[in-house]
Amino acid sequence: MKEFQLIAKYFTGRSQSRRDVQIGIGDDCALVTPAENKSIAISCDTLVENVHFYPDIPAKHLGYKSLAVNLSDLAAMGAEPAWMTLALTMPEVDETWLEQYTEGLFDVADYYGVSLIGGDTTRGTRAITITVHGQVPTDKALRRNTAQAGDWIYVTGTLGDSALGLDILRNKQQVPGQYESYLTHRHYRPTPRVLAGQSLRNLASSAIDISDGIVSDITHILKGSELGAVISVEDLPLSEAMQASVSNDEAIGYALTGGEDYELLFTIPEAQKGALETTLGQTGVKFTQIGQMTQGTSLRLLKDGESYIPANYSFEHF
Repeated sequence: MKEFQLIAKYFTGRSQSRRDVQIGIGDDCALVTPAENKSIAISCDTLVENVHFYPDIPAKHLGYKSLAVNLSDLAAMGAEPAWMTLALTMPEVDETWLEQYTEGLFDVADYYGVSLIGGDTTRGTRAITITVHGQVPTDKALRRNTAQAGDWIYVTGTLGDSALGLDILRNKQQVPGQYESYLTHRHYRPTPRVLAGQSLRNLASSAIDISDGIVSDITHILKGSELGAVISVEDLPLSEAMQASVSNDEAIGYALTGGEDYELLFTIPEAQKGALETTLGQTGVKFTQIGQMTQGTSLRLLKDGESYIPANYSFEHF
């Protein structure tokens, strides 16, 4: 199958149509029309086989996850997803793999209203690069460098499940049978908190998504805002599956440094705490207060009032 046949069969016409797309797949460039008084939010992620995913990952799950992790970046800035491009590198044309990959990709794209407007295909080691574009009201985007001392630190969902799920898949952990499917699903199919991010636009003083683990990701907020933070590890939200499967210290380690949860970590001024309960509560997303921003530049982890050092460390690309 030639490149343009591949594109025509698996990508052209598969994406839902948006009124703001003037020209999508099929020309040298895509043309889109941004909404009035909106800024464009853009994020790009590359996933490389044997670095970000293993060769045995089901292609349908890889299709879903490769877009979901990008949408999580838009969620962290309070943006509404709109368009995406896809650059797909493959060692060969495997039509069974392509059919399953695109099924997973368009499952999540259709759910969040994202239109595929262009990209590229080429031969080589399997790698996936997706660039997503979203829209956010001008001057309303959530940022990393705008937290204030005294703000309260929150996270959505539960933490560490994805990392434990990966260890199950790699035969590094054994868990009770009733929890295995839940934990591996949390690794394969993270939920980008798009609606929660949009609801935080007028409340949160800063936000970031949790891709590399809390210890690593909150550091970006601390550096950007030139502040420190205190996190009480006993307040970290842990799922029933996590608590039933590993020791408390292991669970805390997964929650702090496991990564790939794609939940939101955000800061809230004292004056907005009441509004948070109402506004974010309406989205149906669980959220938990885990700490507070402080003067200084250090991150302190406390357990029962004592300093705590996690057993594991966050993912580093280099």
